[in-house]
Amino acid sequence: MPNAESSPTGHRRQNSHWPVLLGLLAVCYAVAALGGLASADAGETYGALDRPAWAPPGWLFGPVWTVLYGTIAVAAWLVLRNPQGPTRTAMTWWSVQLLLNLAWTPLFFAADEYGLAFLDICLLLAALLTTMVLFARHLRAAALLLVPYALWVAFASALNLTIWLSNT
Repeated sequence: MPNAESSPTGHRRQNSHWPVLLGLLAVCYAVAALGGLASADAGETYGALDRPAWAPPGWLFGPVWTVLYGTIAVAAWLVLRNPQGPTRTAMTWWSVQLLLNLAWTPLFFAADEYGLAFLDICLLLAALLTTMVLFARHLRAAALLLVPYALWVAFASALNLTIWLSNT
């Protein structure tokens, strides 16, 4: 007969993982909030830039990033919940990409340093791809959750480069 801490199949419940998920979500949305503070006039700045015809409207960034930050947190949570060996290296790279993500907004919007922002986003993409490879070693689903993020960052890199070249 299963004990009180086991499911009917005999597996232990993973209730202790929920606080970890909440913590990861808090970290990711704190990065979003800090980025928001650094880009208080982002809509005005973005609207004043010479942008390519394929640039998305400014209103799209908020909803896209809201979803992406959630998937970034859930991907890390899945790795921590289902480790296949040590997670330190994978989580270090996850942290690095998140810090590079945090650095981009003030570089681009607050400092108007489009070239440094482009360097940062290229490093972000490299760190993100490294994170995905390391996450895939633990749980393929965790790496796959980061695919939309990687695609958006690759698109944003091209947009950043085009804006830099058009506005300098």
